[in-house]
Amino acid sequence: MAEHPAYPVGLRLSGRRVVVLGGGQVAQRRLPALIAAGADIVLVSPEATPSVEAMADAGEITWVRRGYEDGDLAEAWYALIATSDPAANTAASAEAERHRVWCVRSDDADQATAWTPATGHSEGVTVAVLTTHARGRDPRHTAAIRDAVVEGLRDGTLVAPHHRTRTPGVALVGGGPGDPDLITVRGRRLLAEADVVIADRLGPRDLLAELPPHVEVIDAAKIPYGRYMAQEAINNALVEHAKQGKAVVRLKGGDPFVFGRGMEEVQALAEAGIPCTVVPGISSSISVPGAAGIPVTHRGVAHEFTVVSGHVAPDDERSLVDWPSLAKLTGTLVVLMGVDKIGKIAETLVAHGRPPATPVALVQEGTTAAQRRVDATLATVAETVRAEDVKPPAVIVIGEVVRVGPAPSA
Repeated sequence: MAEHPAYPVGLRLSGRRVVVLGGGQVAQRRLPALIAAGADIVLVSPEATPSVEAMADAGEITWVRRGYEDGDLAEAWYALIATSDPAANTAASAEAERHRVWCVRSDDADQATAWTPATGHSEGVTVAVLTTHARGRDPRHTAAIRDAVVEGLRDGTLVAPHHRTRTPGVALVGGGPGDPDLITVRGRRLLAEADVVIADRLGPRDLLAELPPHVEVIDAAKIPYGRYMAQEAINNALVEHAKQGKAVVRLKGGDPFVFGRGMEEVQALAEAGIPCTVVPGISSSISVPGAAGIPVTHRGVAHEFTVVSGHVAPDDERSLVDWPSLAKLTGTLVVLMGVDKIGKIAETLVAHGRPPATPVALVQEGTTAAQRRVDATLATVAETVRAEDVKPPAVIVIGEVVRVGPAPSA
């Protein structure tokens, strides 16, 4: 008899009886999707993995603690046969055939009446990849195809040309520390859907080159201020473009809410009645030290880390930072936007108790091809910054964690 291709279909199993035979690794992998589908699941197995047992304890499945017996598949709509007993699997498969129950077999796909596709999910879409024929089935190949399709949907490189999903309003996207690969999957997808992108100088610039020609890219630093102050001008631009019905992405470096004035933009949009989606980003306060081989915490060295803004000096009346208290801490201090004020910061920390020999690392252009690390101490950092011509953006790490990792290459 000629072999025919499988017929793909989606099963709606909510409230319907599904029988799973065997409580091992196969069941552990397949049960979560069946639970998510709302199936009434009965597990028949004398033993189960700890994860499967936890599902039973939580009431997500009903566990019958014995081996397979004829009649177990009665009233079932779907069955997964995955025991370690070939004879039991064969008998259960025969029962499924008699009762016209669609059945998957983990040990012998040729004897099954159904196959489980390689599945993935992205924004309300389920991707299922199925081998056409039983002969020559290669699960790794189908899984690789699934991964490629799902990744394309998530990062926006695979988009239906006439049915492009558009997120209304404004998406406030944290672009991460600079490396374009460190933006979140959701952030990259929203960029691919945008009509207008208003970008910061510190955002991942390489991502902008990937945008289609029709996307309007606006440099936030070059928005005409007019009677507005800089942030007000950006807020105004977001509101005006969104009111025109465009999908707007505000691309910011790092995380929008870590010294990024993100909440100011959210508030302005809320006052204008414009919906705003906030997509967190990887903060440079953690990622840049990590990229330079510096852990912000380390067992036996630092049990806490503090992130502060250094854009105003400690003796500036506008400063909201309690520098004397920070000097008394024993953990890691991460300073953002503090390159030109680091001399005064170091002087203040030493004056209030931090040892002058406390190690300091400055990581310039972290996570990018231009990244470099310059090491010093609180006593020498001001002169080192001048001698090494350290320029912003740079993340400054102060504390013993600077010495934990391998010595930086010269």
